[in-house]
Amino acid sequence: MSSIELTPSQKKILRALTNLHKETEDAIKGEDIAEQVDRNPGTIRNQMQSLKALQLVEGVPGPKGGYKPTAAAYEALEIQQMDEPASVPIKHEGEPVTDIIVEEIDLSSVHHPELCRAEVHAQGSISDIHEGDSVTVGPTPLSKLRIDGTLDGKDDTNNILILQIDEMVAPAEEPEH
Repeated sequence: MSSIELTPSQKKILRALTNLHKETEDAIKGEDIAEQVDRNPGTIRNQMQSLKALQLVEGVPGPKGGYKPTAAAYEALEIQQMDEPASVPIKHEGEPVTDIIVEEIDLSSVHHPELCRAEVHAQGSISDIHEGDSVTVGPTPLSKLRIDGTLDGKDDTNNILILQIDEMVAPAEEPEH
């Protein structure tokens, strides 16, 4: 699966769509998405055209119509989107941390095995976690990915923990289609 590079606004719209869809399971109206992301419905409609072209969104015609995320939308957001941020557990030195919310896990450098790093974008204070500490992130809601690592560095400005990955586990299951 090729990774689709989404613009920040596409990500935001897709995330709003998947969140709204999770609550209702119905097609979501452009107006509701516009309200969520604070843009006008015309902008949303334009963005939806590009998201449809990427096959991340399907349009549902009719009075109950609107937009639905496709399975690919969830995959595209998998790394970017943790369904309910609080549902991605994080442990520090084996103890659950409750005041940090994992927003995103970026494994962009995993293509270099010798640089096996994960960037964990967090909400909350990361000041108690120090280099060399052990950190476990996951399992994530969608792919049940769990990362055990050692803190290699921190980007305090952007609230990012940089982990040296010791072990990465994602249970092998057939993806549901």
